[in-house]
Amino acid sequence: MTAAGRRRGIDTRTEIREVALELFTEQGYDATSLREIAERLGITKAALYYHFKSKEDIVLSLFTTYLEAVDALVEWAKEQPPGPDLATRIVDRMVDVFIAEGMPAIRFATANHRVIHELRPDKGGALEKFAELSEVMGGPDATVEEKLRLRSALLSVNLALLASRGLEVSDAEIARVARDIAHRLVPSPGAADEADEADEAEAPGAA
Repeated sequence: MTAAGRRRGIDTRTEIREVALELFTEQGYDATSLREIAERLGITKAALYYHFKSKEDIVLSLFTTYLEAVDALVEWAKEQPPGPDLATRIVDRMVDVFIAEGMPAIRFATANHRVIHELRPDKGGALEKFAELSEVMGGPDATVEEKLRLRSALLSVNLALLASRGLEVSDAEIARVARDIAHRLVPSPGAADEADEADEAEAPGAA
């Protein structure tokens, strides 16, 4: 694809991140220079500097964009009326956010542990947001088990990508499996009440 063709319909910062990740994958993070990124894009190094001052800035922007998307999801979730399908709807949106913004960040992190350790781009932010999101999903009366299942559902979306390493699988297939696993972890409406009733029925002396 030509540089001009690549730029149609996509903003420059996103394009720079995509091209940088291509080069980081092809030849390694340390071996890639800003000049090479600019050349692959067909722009000047000065034009690249307008958006990113360093390779570190590019990497940090990956995680910032992902966390901002999760933030937007949290705000959207808080505005939704409670309902039996709310948790599932949030999971579906979480998968969409992960596919669009999370995959590039997680892929880079798994292949470049040293860089991530030095930059510490997340600093626990994603886990805090997942915890906040799970509170919205479960509501104020959620049991400990329900909270654990909801947090596990959100985390499982990331884990599906990590589990795919070494497999010949498309992003679409990863997304399908991640969605299915997360759905299975979401507690069914009324499941806690049914479990309590079953425990009472099995208790000694029950009629």
